[in-house]
Amino acid sequence: MPAAASASRRTTDPATRDPRVDAYIAKAAPFARPLLASLREQVHAAHPGIVESIKWGMPYFLYGGRLLAGMAAFKAHATFGFWQGDQLAAAPKSGKAMGQFGRLTGPADLPAAARLQSMVRQAIALIDSGAPPRSHRRSTEPRPPVEVPGFLRDALQQHPTAAAHFNALAPGQQREYVDWLVEAKREDTRARRLAQALEWLAEGKRRNWKYENC
Repeated sequence: MPAAASASRRTTDPATRDPRVDAYIAKAAPFARPLLASLREQVHAAHPGIVESIKWGMPYFLYGGRLLAGMAAFKAHATFGFWQGDQLAAAPKSGKAMGQFGRLTGPADLPAAARLQSMVRQAIALIDSGAPPRSHRRSTEPRPPVEVPGFLRDALQQHPTAAAHFNALAPGQQREYVDWLVEAKREDTRARRLAQALEWLAEGKRRNWKYENC
């Protein structure tokens, strides 16, 4: 069997594919669909042992049970990044978006297939070596206490059940709510988020409850 045919069959092995990723790509904006599909194919082409999953609502690629890379689509751009990207010698540095390749808006923004596959194999080698992600090592520096903004404090005083659940959350879980609210740039956006936060808190839900079982 020709090598190209063998590679094609290997990268379309249904055992490595997750239908939820198909659904995610299908629901993405039209510009993003071919970008996500191309990234997906190149990742699988690099190694037959890579499998797919959905985590935190986005497609992720795993190798040996560990996170390898992930991709996502937004309204005006897509992203791709390696879980241990800070340890890849050839990884570009981008602060413009999630991942290492910045905002992907068209085919010209995609890394060359050979380069991406080489980086995938480097990331696999890191996993095989047992190297932990640098950015996910526990810091010995204690984080400052959560600073609850006045508008949230006032709203919680009016909703005792939501306040009780908020106060019972761990500091990091409280910070997730606070960060989400203060990041809103418009007053109407903040008002909608505040109403949603109060509803979730009244039900005893964490900010990212939707993704906890992904």
